[in-house]
Amino acid sequence: MLKLAHLSDPHLGPLPDPKLLQLFSKRILGYLNWRTHRSRVMGGNALDQLIADMQAQNPDHIAITGDLVNIALPLEIIGARHWLDEVGPPDQVSVVPGNHDAYVPGALKKAREAWKPYMMADTGSEEPKEVGFPYVRRRGDVAIIGVSTARATGPWFATGRVGSRQARELRRILTDLGQERLFRVVLIHHPPFRKATHWHKRLSDASRVRAVLKRAGAELVLHGHTHVDSRAEIEGPAGPIPVIGVPSATNAPGGKKPAARYNLFAISRNENGWSCAFTERGFSTPGEPIAELFTTDLKIPAAIERR
Repeated sequence: MLKLAHLSDPHLGPLPDPKLLQLFSKRILGYLNWRTHRSRVMGGNALDQLIADMQAQNPDHIAITGDLVNIALPLEIIGARHWLDEVGPPDQVSVVPGNHDAYVPGALKKAREAWKPYMMADTGSEEPKEVGFPYVRRRGDVAIIGVSTARATGPWFATGRVGSRQARELRRILTDLGQERLFRVVLIHHPPFRKATHWHKRLSDASRVRAVLKRAGAELVLHGHTHVDSRAEIEGPAGPIPVIGVPSATNAPGGKKPAARYNLFAISRNENGWSCAFTERGFSTPGEPIAELFTTDLKIPAAIERR
């Protein structure tokens, strides 16, 4: 069995004091949003408590699906790397970037370089390798596939895009891993199901991703971005594929959005293919400690025999 923990959108704070020149861009909007709103709902210690509780569950692997930072200041990106090192070593933590990690042109390149060990495919050697998406990490019978939707966008937009090249490679990877009968977990920031979020925050080529999943299949898709707990499905070649979202890991209880939480997935083979026990842990009401909020067994599509 592999126990996989999933959290997303920590939007790590507090925000460093930016230089005036750094605010002559879309960053000014994000900076004002932090000062007037996010610093109040995301500025407490919910994240520290959440990480401590998650680590106490002894997960075998941790998935983080983007938006580690707020406006992608260089000091934010460096601080996020220090935070990742506290969460766990690179071979136990897999990261994909979100739209805030690519807030302005050039930011994503800096983030990929700083967080490289957490976004690299298994290499089988100590030789460093460039970050590329999709990447694949195998952990026993489970394959973790990291997909990037992050890209710089204009003011008031938070859209994402996978692109044709990455989609083609994702299809090939999922097909090959399916033939090996592995449990395929796709990590992606923007949710790929229909009507997942507002138009200006959507995954612009979500239909392309759905087409890949319908053709090649997967056992589980994990995403962030919306800051809400969500359970959806996407059509796969052997039945519906579960698509699970998680609220922001720093959202304080009592606000408009669901309070901070993380998800646990206990994945194992059984006589029918796969079992996956799904548990949500997090805050519910102000003043209450972290607790188990929901648990169920996910229905995983049966493997298709390929000849």
